[in-house]
Amino acid sequence: KVRLLGDPTLRKVSVEVGDVKEGEFVEERKALEVTLEAFRKENGFGRAISAPQIGVNKRFIALNLGGENKFCMINPTITWRSEEKFTMWDDCMSFPWLLAKVERHQNISVSFTQEDGGKKDMNNCDQAVSELLQHEIDHLDGVLAVDRVKSNEDIISREAYE
Repeated sequence: KVRLLGDPTLRKVSVEVGDVKEGEFVEERKALEVTLEAFRKENGFGRAISAPQIGVNKRFIALNLGGENKFCMINPTITWRSEEKFTMWDDCMSFPWLLAKVERHQNISVSFTQEDGGKKDMNNCDQAVSELLQHEIDHLDGVLAVDRVKSNEDIISREAYE
């Protein structure tokens, strides 16, 4: 079950994952992946979910970027941010009834651990992946899109947006 805005778990800074083969973590990772796929099946969208959104304050994210491009990022770190920024209406599984107008870096690079324990870098990600990863990594730091708005007018209901 996805935790909703107001749940204190969403406001905590998550701890790093230690051993990626440890039983409890493997179960938590599988639960996150199942939650993402269930959300996608029910709603027809959803590219990623962070562990705090299911009540696990550990630094990992499940992603489904389409097709067979499904993977988990463990202990992700943004290693580079473009100077160029853009503004967008951001949505979130933890407040699906709202949209928040936020500014994001147009491109970023990320370093992370894979499910098998190997290290991986994704350099100069495109805008769509960059904004997604900034959103999800914010969750790991207890930051929500609604925290990034510049004014009260930058939070609207999905109904008003559509």
